[in-house]
Amino acid sequence: MTVLDTIKTIILRLAKRPGLLYRNRKTRVEFSDLVLRPGSLVVVTGVNGLIGSHIADQLVRQGYRVRGTVRNVSKERWIEQYFEEQYGAGKFELIEVPDIVAIGAFDEAVKGASGLVHTATPVMAGPDPHATIPIVVDSTIRSLESAAKEPAMKRVVITSSSGAVTCPTSNKVFRVDSNSWNEDVIKAAYAPPPYEGSQRITDVYCASKTRGEQAAWNWMQEHKCSFTLNTVLPSPNFGPPVDVARQGYRSTLGWIKAMFDMGIGLSPEDLVGLEPYHFIDVRDCAALHVAALVYADVSGERLLGFAQPFNWNDIVRVLKRLYPDREFGEEIPDLGTDMSQVANERAEDVLKRLTGHGWTSLEDSIRDTTKGMVLVS
Repeated sequence: MTVLDTIKTIILRLAKRPGLLYRNRKTRVEFSDLVLRPGSLVVVTGVNGLIGSHIADQLVRQGYRVRGTVRNVSKERWIEQYFEEQYGAGKFELIEVPDIVAIGAFDEAVKGASGLVHTATPVMAGPDPHATIPIVVDSTIRSLESAAKEPAMKRVVITSSSGAVTCPTSNKVFRVDSNSWNEDVIKAAYAPPPYEGSQRITDVYCASKTRGEQAAWNWMQEHKCSFTLNTVLPSPNFGPPVDVARQGYRSTLGWIKAMFDMGIGLSPEDLVGLEPYHFIDVRDCAALHVAALVYADVSGERLLGFAQPFNWNDIVRVLKRLYPDREFGEEIPDLGTDMSQVANERAEDVLKRLTGHGWTSLEDSIRDTTKGMVLVS
């Protein structure tokens, strides 16, 4: 091994030492500021998902132990392999929760845990509100019930959605803050049949996240618990998967993947849910969850993960700048824009404290999303 190799090895080992997340060039956070210290066990539900996998990755990297839940362990062994390859044995374990709405669904998963991050949810599952919304509400309550049974539990973080405060709305100025609730989308989701079409699917998804988060806060008011609840409300996520080869491009990364692969053969109508809205980089989204989990002064809060407005044209422009030799869809004249005024300062503040930087830009996020696509194209 050369001297340079030795230095690289030392740096990598130091980077994985507990607590180093809380030291960056601008900020140093002492352990006294943390509810959960490195070495604590944290449960992440839906750990195979885009957001859940990044949350687990950041937690393990900073010295926390993670127990991740999936519905079928045999189908998701890749994530165990990923964590062992990246961080060594004993940092991550996988547990099966086949039915997230069953009574006591997460009881076994939370044993001995000090923190719980609940990300598991049906995503754009279908247009029938009676089939989707109860699953989100009931699984949210199951996570809180299980957390309440664990004496060591100190903090629970639930992944809500930007859709719990507002739907995509073009060319209209309005304010969104932590007191906002998307009551209109609940009415739209439960409108009379037929239950069909992409708009109804979007409405049902947003209504499910609205009802699920409301149920969580109501449950906390009705029960005296030893833990504190925070929620994170992310906009559509872009950014790289933790393991492109084995995870692929899930959730809203599918929009970027389709635009990259199909080029001029694609239009916005081909992509369900892609409307003028805000976005957030998945790494920033995960960092907000970590901050909500570990910071003592982030307590009983809703963190709005709205980084930057975007629309189809913005993505096309970025892709053309990044890959001038490839062909992409054309910009659409007079396409609407998201003009909402979002009170996202608190979320960006805790992001800066944790990482040393503010929101990742749309261009940087798309660049990192597409790096893996370039390698296989």
